[in-house]
Amino acid sequence: MTSRERVKRALTFSSIDRIPRDLWILPIALKRYDKQIKAILKKFPPDIEKLGYNFFNKNRIKEDPYKIGTYMDEWGCIFKNVQEGIIGEVKEPIITNLADINKVKPPYKLLDILSKGRKQINKNCRKSDKFILGGWANPFERMQWLRGTPNLYMDIIDQPPQFFELRDIVHKYFLKEIKIWTETEVDGVIFADDWGAQNSLLISPKLWKIFFKPLYKDYCNLIHSAGKFAFMHSDGYIFDIYEDLIEIGVDAINSQLFCMDIEKIGKKFKGRITFWGEMDRQHILPSKNSNDVREAVKRLKQFLDGKCGGMIAQCEFGAAARFENVRMMFEEWEKYK
Repeated sequence: MTSRERVKRALTFSSIDRIPRDLWILPIALKRYDKQIKAILKKFPPDIEKLGYNFFNKNRIKEDPYKIGTYMDEWGCIFKNVQEGIIGEVKEPIITNLADINKVKPPYKLLDILSKGRKQINKNCRKSDKFILGGWANPFERMQWLRGTPNLYMDIIDQPPQFFELRDIVHKYFLKEIKIWTETEVDGVIFADDWGAQNSLLISPKLWKIFFKPLYKDYCNLIHSAGKFAFMHSDGYIFDIYEDLIEIGVDAINSQLFCMDIEKIGKKFKGRITFWGEMDRQHILPSKNSNDVREAVKRLKQFLDGKCGGMIAQCEFGAAARFENVRMMFEEWEKYK
């Protein structure tokens, strides 16, 4: 069974030879554990490849977003970074005053490059047996970077006309980006926004459903109309919108499962959406007790994995993770072939 077949079976709740694997590696981890990471990847090759990251990293403004200092992205947002290997934050947004909405200049030239690169993308897809993901649309995060997080939260409450104008500008751009990816031979397309705090949604579920759910529904419709799978990432506690994500057609969700009640998630949503990880990076992956990793995998297995797809073994190798625990996570999943 190829990686592509394995992941598709996980997404369609079909019989499978083993749990598919995926590993996200932050630059700070690669800098610290380059040799160990190579060993993990050799022993446990990922089944998923993300072309979207590779494309945008190669074709955006030629600055390193992970170096200490400032970095300007393709939208003109300036990030300030105080720790090498981790991307910084926008401290001075472009739209400090809503009257400055005309300062927003979506980088459509970047999408022109993406469109022209479809031939090479297709070539990469054909020569690989991995499940290929394209894209990384993040409308809520982009609005925060353009407007500033506190300002945007106030806009969501006050609902000035410019809030909707900004949302539509960003949404229009990402619709075009996703459309281009659906015209390639990738297997799935990903969009991502962090919607959860530690114990609750960042805004009320009601407002989320009114203002943002329709955006993701448009993305899912585009992706599915091209016969591809819709993947979403969202950090934090997002239990309150799981049902909505299933309703609009999200096939796989990458979320911080351990911020929520895993048993309750399994009871309500197992067999209805594929859990694309993740292993707890706040407490389990940094733990000095290896048994914590074993117990965490057992818990995921018990409540979320039905031996017929619906689960992808995934974690983020970030600043706090111990490489021994990342390796052990994959080793423990191997026991459930």
